Amino acid sequence: MGKLLCDSTTVAETFQASSPVALPWRESKPAAPPESAVEAVDLVGHAAWDDVLGLEEQQRRHLQRLHAKGVLWKHPQGDDGDGSASVVFRLSHGGEVSSDGNCLFTASKKAMAAAREIDARELRRRTVSRFLEDFGSATSEETEMITDAIRHMYAPDMRSGWGIHVVQEVKLLAKKEDRQALDSAIDELLQLGMQRETAAESIYKERCLPVSDGPSWAKYMSISGSPDDEYDIITLQYTEEGLLSVDENRAGHAAAFGDDIAIECLATEFKREIYVDAMIKTGLCFTCFYKVQAHGSDAMVDEENCVFFLPHRPRSQICEPPFFLFMKGTGWCGAGADHYEPLIAHPCSFVSSEKVAMVL
Repeated sequence: MGKLLCDSTTVAETFQASSPVALPWRESKPAAPPESAVEAVDLVGHAAWDDVLGLEEQQRRHLQRLHAKGVLWKHPQGDDGDGSASVVFRLSHGGEVSSDGNCLFTASKKAMAAAREIDARELRRRTVSRFLEDFGSATSEETEMITDAIRHMYAPDMRSGWGIHVVQEVKLLAKKEDRQALDSAIDELLQLGMQRETAAESIYKERCLPVSDGPSWAKYMSISGSPDDEYDIITLQYTEEGLLSVDENRAGHAAAFGDDIAIECLATEFKREIYVDAMIKTGLCFTCFYKVQAHGSDAMVDEENCVFFLPHRPRSQICEPPFFLFMKGTGWCGAGADHYEPLIAHPCSFVSSEKVAMVL
């Protein structure tokens, strides 16, 4: 998790232009035209924005406008000038999903018609499989790039970054079968007079697997908080002064929260773009990995820029219309966004770009 200081009036433009973690491992093949029939959706049971909790009024008004006027998606290949490769979608909230760490996959299952019969854990498994296949065929330069991104997120260098981060987290993986041996090693240090958290930090860093490269990311992202998981997630939290806390996850319920890498793998697996609908709240930009805070009296942004889309594109041809996710904060990670919810895209008749609420 990070925090960047910037001018709030430029935040939306910045994040509409690119995804926070761009991973061009593979040059995209020429895009194929979308299928002639856009996925049909059932409008019944999808919540109106008036019923969604946790929104400020300016955000709610903007989301209602997106639903009423629609967003225009243009297929990257283009069309013959008749709008045949463009679709206008009205976006409605697809309902709440459990905040159990599996929300990316649960929300994706609800948002994408092609995945509604697929179990959320199966979506997680396919995401990891897609990552391993593409990572295994990546060039050395691409491998280095993705490894650096993983280290930045899950094994940050504690000697730097404190100008932006208040708290930094290190993720470690403990084999479930090793938990008893780990506890015994921690108890030995306690008998020598070491404090509990310091002893736990020492043993976990010595004996557990850091999430610091492609193979360890795959093991981490496979964790759904199920007793069947091979590993438990251990989280060490640090401030600039040193160790803050150790989350030992003794019940083994913690799941790996879906990140931008996982979203891009999902996009590649289903050959479609995924747009994450993020929002700026009281000067804070909610995105997948960055909390952008603007200080001063101008911290609030105007209504037009309080909601924006983060595109995640597949590393292959785009054969299907996109699907959409909504990201908002639950308070778990301070001011940042930590929870995905589904957006239901209702295709409607094509209108000119001047009449829609937004062009993607």
